[in-house]
Amino acid sequence: MALLCNLSRCTSKFLNEFAYLGKKKPCRRIACGATARQNWSINSEPSEYQNKHLFRVDHKFPINYENKLEELRHLLMKPTLTQEDPMESLILVDAIQLSGIGHHYREEIHTILTHYYVKNPRDGSSSSTIHDAALSFRLLRQQGCHVSAEVFNNFKGQDGKFRGEVRRDIAGLLELYEATQLGFEGENILVEAEDFSSKLLHKCTQEIECSKWSRHLNTRLKYPCHKSITRFTETNNFLVRSDLRGGTVNSWEKPLMELAEVELLLAKPIYQEELLQVHKWWDGLGLTKELKLARNQPLKWYTWSMTALINDIRLSKQRIELTKSIAFIYLIDDIFDLYGTPDELAIFTEAVDKWDYAAIDKLPEYMKMSYKALLDTTNEIARMIFEKHGHNPINTLKETWASLCKAFSVEAKWFAGGDLPRAEEYLANGKVSSGAHVALVHLFYILGLSGTQNQGAILLEENSTLISSAAAILRLSDDLGSAKDEQQNGKDGSYIEYYMRDNDGLSFKQAREHVINMIASEWKLLNKECFDVNHYSPTLSFYREACLNLARMVPLMYSYDDNQRLPVLEKYVNFMLLKPKSIEQINN
Repeated sequence: MALLCNLSRCTSKFLNEFAYLGKKKPCRRIACGATARQNWSINSEPSEYQNKHLFRVDHKFPINYENKLEELRHLLMKPTLTQEDPMESLILVDAIQLSGIGHHYREEIHTILTHYYVKNPRDGSSSSTIHDAALSFRLLRQQGCHVSAEVFNNFKGQDGKFRGEVRRDIAGLLELYEATQLGFEGENILVEAEDFSSKLLHKCTQEIECSKWSRHLNTRLKYPCHKSITRFTETNNFLVRSDLRGGTVNSWEKPLMELAEVELLLAKPIYQEELLQVHKWWDGLGLTKELKLARNQPLKWYTWSMTALINDIRLSKQRIELTKSIAFIYLIDDIFDLYGTPDELAIFTEAVDKWDYAAIDKLPEYMKMSYKALLDTTNEIARMIFEKHGHNPINTLKETWASLCKAFSVEAKWFAGGDLPRAEEYLANGKVSSGAHVALVHLFYILGLSGTQNQGAILLEENSTLISSAAAILRLSDDLGSAKDEQQNGKDGSYIEYYMRDNDGLSFKQAREHVINMIASEWKLLNKECFDVNHYSPTLSFYREACLNLARMVPLMYSYDDNQRLPVLEKYVNFMLLKPKSIEQINN
């Protein structure tokens, strides 16, 4: 009851934050991938949000959750499925992972995929259809198994082109397209396969008679599974996938949908309580009273953390602590953008580099509270990590904040002095000023990992592929989204702007296409690094997945409609935090 009362009191605050997002004075940088223009709206009736039942979740579930989990586990490991029909077993594994409940079956999924990998030839000759070859390739590569993209040459004719039966297989084309999203640099067959499959699938969406199938194909083309939050994008799509394969509905599909729905409902009040704690912490600091122009968006900050650690509901403390770090990325960004003079920003940067409370006396009055709060919060996070895991990462954590402020300082000098950078120089600095390095290093230690174990020290470097590629995806997508904003005033700077300046005569369309290709290349680098992390150490695989999830959030953050609004992001937050409140509402 106390939780319900607290949630009720915060209802208006959360809703106001929806309408508020992006309405502050436009800012040059987008810390941690946030954009300066995010116009959200709530389409539901206001009265629905103004009553005490907003966050009440109906716990009278229509199924016995624990029993259903065990029933699905039994089915997953059933010998007749894993041995007699291994492809159906892979289809079930895929459905479980896409539904967001794969964490319950990690050992079983590992056993099934390892068995399939050992029993089948590496050249893919055991797969008779492009669907089966693509699905097994995707699942095995996700698992860290060495599979060659050359398996898809088996479906080409003597002319080197994909054979006719592949062109007519919609389900197979879709799986082929999904498989190409896990490509590495240099895998030209996957580049060819992506171009081939995407063109035919786009054509199918225009010619197909079933609107349900057409919507599904459009969704998968825009949000491929590997690069999206499938718990959100793949809701209620199991039956559509069965239709596309031309098969009958499997006995496990309805129970799996129910489990996924209940999993979401069980998580919802936990996420809501975490968000309340974040609000309480942030309000308690009182920084927005001191810096009234700074963004006051705990909901947005928490959404990053919630998504990064979406695969384990038990990580409440970790999500909250990560959100605190993200909040300061935004705050410091606003200090540099909206408040500081060049001299003041130099003093602030030097103070962060020293990491000394005595430096407060040298700061302008409006910076003092923020500086102290940054040190207090980060030192407390380091202390918590030391008490729980036995190592104190404060030296590494404070270095990330110093690097962030130095990157902000570089940008401030560029824009203040008019000495604009070349595109590559801008991007190198922009990957640091994105805040990704700060967030991912904090996340590494918050999860209990040590910078000295395994390849941990390598992963924490600013220029490590894992952090660098994730940061590049954030920065380039940020600039790509900002460039679409018709109200952009031309003074913010972006990679597109500088790339066009460096390449005289290049059109905006060509520059934009170049950035899209760069993002695709960074995904390939990220894929390879995540594959290697998975291969090196299972203990780092959870951190790997969290890094991927942060990159997967980017399409939601930049899915602008024609009115420069973000309806997909709003829908995602509604889905994860606000609605539905019962199984029946999900099904309706």
